Amino acid sequence: MEIILAKSAGFCFGVKRATQMAFDAAGKHEQISSLGPLIHSPQMVEKLEQEGVRVCHQVEDISDGAVVIRSHGVTAQEVEEIEQSGLLVVDATCPFVKKAQKHADMLSREGYLLVLVGEANHPEVRGIVSYAKGDVRIVATPQEAGKLPKGGKIAMVAQTTQSLENFSEIVAVCLTKAKELRVFNTICDATSVRQNEARQIAGKVDLMLVIGGFNSANTSRLANLCKEVQPCTYHVETGDQLLPDWFEGKEKVGITAGASTPLWIVEDVMKKVKTYSCVID
Repeated sequence: MEIILAKSAGFCFGVKRATQMAFDAAGKHEQISSLGPLIHSPQMVEKLEQEGVRVCHQVEDISDGAVVIRSHGVTAQEVEEIEQSGLLVVDATCPFVKKAQKHADMLSREGYLLVLVGEANHPEVRGIVSYAKGDVRIVATPQEAGKLPKGGKIAMVAQTTQSLENFSEIVAVCLTKAKELRVFNTICDATSVRQNEARQIAGKVDLMLVIGGFNSANTSRLANLCKEVQPCTYHVETGDQLLPDWFEGKEKVGITAGASTPLWIVEDVMKKVKTYSCVID
């Protein structure tokens, strides 16, 4: 059996930056909290807690010390609360998310109906929406975009981990709706690279493993994209979740990982897979 590991598997730039900032801050401050889980990897969040970075879900729960703003960002209201509280701030918001937040603010001020392509309940999306001062619509599919009102000015941004294909399809629908349309591609380049590589690998193998938190939107999307190409695709968080019968009769196994998946988890999965007498490519 042969294993093909995606070169792009694991931490993206924004997540790597955020975790490093959190670990550095933990070494400098006696008390430090993150406002919401820093990244969508339960295992890494647990590691950070062991270093003293506790997870709080409301600003009012943080009495003193430093607060780390997670990679997904937080809402404009929460930023204001943090500033008023006098807490020390370690802003680990991904620069690509910051860019989307700034576009939301600018475009809504200019009178556009802001269409945000993403998942309504995702913290990144909630944060971006909070920076808009006017009408905002969150759409996840072309079908939802079809329900938008016709006429007027529409501006579009995307959740940074959206697939380019989905974004493009929704843009096409909005083009039929608007008299004026402005589109800002706020999808992180690393996301597109990761998704394209995963599809290519899925097309070459008999079994595809996608590693990452079950609460990670980009990992779930990666798993769904792979499943479209290779139905024998499994989304796992750790190597302990692998089942031996998955590998029976399989000659090639592909492995990729979401943007919030640390290298040590990828290595753990690889180690478990190697017990099935695989040759690493």
